[in-house]
Amino acid sequence: MINRYVVTETLPDGSDGKVVAFAEQKRMALKEQMTFYTDESKGRVLFTAKARQVLDVGAAYDVCDAAGNPVGTFRKKFAASLLRSTWELEQPGSLTAVGTERNRFVAVLRRVWELLPLDFVPFAWPYHFDFASDGKPVMKVDKKIGLRDRYLLDVASPDLDLRLAIAQAVALDALQSR
Repeated sequence: MINRYVVTETLPDGSDGKVVAFAEQKRMALKEQMTFYTDESKGRVLFTAKARQVLDVGAAYDVCDAAGNPVGTFRKKFAASLLRSTWELEQPGSLTAVGTERNRFVAVLRRVWELLPLDFVPFAWPYHFDFASDGKPVMKVDKKIGLRDRYLLDVASPDLDLRLAIAQAVALDALQSR
């Protein structure tokens, strides 16, 4: 059981361009860790994202470059996420951003859906996150409707390291319902 993530650039016509990153996440791992590669051959590591703790709902995740140097961190803000999921993204020496679900109604509806005994029926409404720092947009992640999970990552801040943005966007899919 593995989640696969293929990150591609979006071309002007809306189609997928070249592969920017590739990762696989093993489900049921005690300590979350994802290695992002430059492509699906897994020949060269681009960066990693690793949980600091074992199975913790408010765990912090460290993102490091291929040499193991820190790029930044992200974490789910547990208390703030009870009704509307909230994440914090930090890039030392550059910026700290907070991301929340854009639509409060969808956030509450998703929580109610998770309480229903519908384990085999996925939640159909897409969710979107907006990240901002000091009131300025940093990035947004939009889930697209389709047979496969697809997300559009739009980075607005030139200061944000793209590796950290990609790791956070993938975490929204991989870790959101925890």
